Amino acid sequence: MAVVHKMVVGIYGTNSYLLLWKKAKKAVIIDPGGKMDDTIKKIQDADAKLEYIILTHGHFDHIMGLKDLKDKLGGRVLIHRDDKDMLTDNGKNLSNALGMPLPKVEADDIIDEGTLKIADDRLRIIHTPGHTPGSICIVLRDIIFSGDTLFRMSIGRTDLPGGNYPRLIKSIREKLFVLDGDFDVYPGHGECTSLSVEKARNPFLT
Repeated sequence: MAVVHKMVVGIYGTNSYLLLWKKAKKAVIIDPGGKMDDTIKKIQDADAKLEYIILTHGHFDHIMGLKDLKDKLGGRVLIHRDDKDMLTDNGKNLSNALGMPLPKVEADDIIDEGTLKIADDRLRIIHTPGHTPGSICIVLRDIIFSGDTLFRMSIGRTDLPGGNYPRLIKSIREKLFVLDGDFDVYPGHGECTSLSVEKARNPFLT
């Protein structure tokens, strides 16, 4: 069973998550948004192999550490097809607008929706467009890694290129709120929350 480590990285305080299967010696990283030295050390200390680098979407603040991480540990880069061009187009990932263009990294695989099996767990990929066209959420047991789709008492921005407010609300209501049971929500920025709390109290969704 995976142990989840949360690291806050990068200039915009992006939540990057390390999923580590110690017994199986496998690892997954979600959203390498800045310097990943501490994460790399955790993987190396566990003598684990980085299987996948999963990107919840393609904005620069979620991929700033991607090239360095990929160069050092490998791992297959996964992103939804509707955001894949953001990995190689600094206009689309917005890094050009900030005067800090990123090195280009090609996706190894496209993930639309479906399931990834790793060790004794399954990662379910749910396409939740709205913040970007290719935004995804990732479900691991009773945890949702929500990227910039759903936050504690808030939702992702929709005023950036590719954002769509009605589509984002639809994604949350029809893709996340319909899931059976309660889930902890681990967002791309800020504090964790739960799906039941957001259903009951999120001012954008009640």
